[in-house]
Amino acid sequence: MKKGVLLILMILGIGFVTKAHEIRPAYLGITQIDSVTFKATWKIPAVGNMIPKVSPEFPDSWEIEVLDARMINASLRRQFLISTPEDIRGETIVIEGQPSTLIDVLVNVDLLSGEQYSKILTPAKPFYTIPATTSAFETIKTYLILGVDHILLGVDHLLFVLALIFVTKGKWKIIKTVTAFTIAHSITLSLAALELVQIPIAPVEAFIALSIVFLAKEIIQHGQGEETLTYKYPWIVAFSFGLLHGFGFASALSETGLPQNAIPLALAFFNVGVEVGQLIFIGFILILQWSLGKIKVEVPQKLKPVPVYLIGGIASYWLIERVIGFW
Repeated sequence: MKKGVLLILMILGIGFVTKAHEIRPAYLGITQIDSVTFKATWKIPAVGNMIPKVSPEFPDSWEIEVLDARMINASLRRQFLISTPEDIRGETIVIEGQPSTLIDVLVNVDLLSGEQYSKILTPAKPFYTIPATTSAFETIKTYLILGVDHILLGVDHLLFVLALIFVTKGKWKIIKTVTAFTIAHSITLSLAALELVQIPIAPVEAFIALSIVFLAKEIIQHGQGEETLTYKYPWIVAFSFGLLHGFGFASALSETGLPQNAIPLALAFFNVGVEVGQLIFIGFILILQWSLGKIKVEVPQKLKPVPVYLIGGIASYWLIERVIGFW
């Protein structure tokens, strides 16, 4: 294992010991039912065991009726019936409480005319004025950002990619391995997002943790002189587990949804966003490894396996926690 890897794990370990996908985006969807009636769905994910005090504030001219409020998949979902005699374009929605959080909000507005509006609201700009005209660029930007955010906040996926980097030596092997992982999770992400294949997310999350445990075991066995499948054919292992990780990516998309009149565009750029985020992470790790390699620090032989045991230990904790969660 390259000199300096232990330091990399020490830097990243603080983030990895927390639960994966802790800060997920909230979602506000508004769908037109008839000329004066709309249905709104608000979903805010729990942070640990708490629901953040964040909620949409609608214009005063809108009549709001609360339809229901309940917990679904660790998120609070509230549904509203909205009545307004006026065109909602030009109206402003404010997300109360968002500035004091790290939570982004995805807003989707679908009109009967087929027009669709999408926007990511950040804590710095917690409001959205529904525009007069639609923009394909806005959909592209929104789902590209959503994809990047998801992979960079998905520490279990990043830990798997980090383990792949440890396994592969040489830029061409890294490229082939990461490409195989990318192709695989793009396939299952698309199938799941289009509802062509449906798998319960809780077991999938557990198997994602198991995939990291498997890689850690392979690295340890290789270090002990054993010939392992992952070191012989890393792209095959990456592709196989990539199919599983794709269902994990799809779970984030299912919580926010796709614009009904721009599904191919939104799905394609969510995929692109995931890959951009993944490349940012890989580039950061490779640069960090190269930089640390320039530092004349000798890691004692007995400490060299510590990063791999750290990876396996964190993933084992996630595995036990997730199995207990749905058993």
